[in-house]
Amino acid sequence: MNKLIGLLFFYTTIFIGLTAVCPREVSAEYTAREIMEKNFYVTKIKAFTSDATMILINDKGQTRERKTTTVTKLQKNGIDSSLVVRFLSPADIKGTGFLQIEHSDGEDDLWIYLPALKKTRRLVANNKKDSFVGSDFSYGDILLPKVDLYKHKLLRSEAVDGQDAYVIESVPRDEMVKRDSGYSKKLTWVRKDNFLESRVEFYDTAGRLLKTEISRDHKLVEPENQRWIAMHREMENHQTGHKTIFTFDRIDTSRPVADELFTTRFIEKE
Repeated sequence: MNKLIGLLFFYTTIFIGLTAVCPREVSAEYTAREIMEKNFYVTKIKAFTSDATMILINDKGQTRERKTTTVTKLQKNGIDSSLVVRFLSPADIKGTGFLQIEHSDGEDDLWIYLPALKKTRRLVANNKKDSFVGSDFSYGDILLPKVDLYKHKLLRSEAVDGQDAYVIESVPRDEMVKRDSGYSKKLTWVRKDNFLESRVEFYDTAGRLLKTEISRDHKLVEPENQRWIAMHREMENHQTGHKTIFTFDRIDTSRPVADELFTTRFIEKE
């Protein structure tokens, strides 16, 4: 009996030691909130400039191409980012500019400059569900959603494009968030190796599948901080048959980015 008790004590000690050394691998995985927090921070790159192509495809398969240039910079608090998007072509949208200044403790500042009207318009929270310059992305889709605005639940783990992923259900925390986003819930497939999303399903306020976003060609652009970016994003609207493809043609993280670029005066320059 004493020998049996000794063996049980021995193996229990080993098990406890292993769980102490490898708590995530052996005892428990991340919570849904922890996963979405990591997903939020993994794209918080210090600063970069980029050129990109946006292709709009209608329900008949006809395409329109747009060229953009983007500037992004992390603010001093290391949490919020500032973003400028300017459209270079075609002629009917050339000169259009978009400015976002994130505020983790409140509503983001959003502006859009419309060259045809020579006017800068400030967007409010309710505009987040509106189409981003005629694409299948909404203004809210191109912004990083604040983790606290949603209640998150880990549904399961499964593979997407050969990569293991967590499947997270995110439900708006209140009716105001639901109204402003236009979504009753989102399902996000978050890769386990780098915490980038590979797939997001968006459900309208009636609970019907509205859109699906696919992200691929993930690139490590800031190795020292493990910051990543998806070079290719597709958003398909299942209710209209439209689709938008967004691809980065160039990303440069080596050049300094001035704070003066993140002003309405800058996006008004044509």
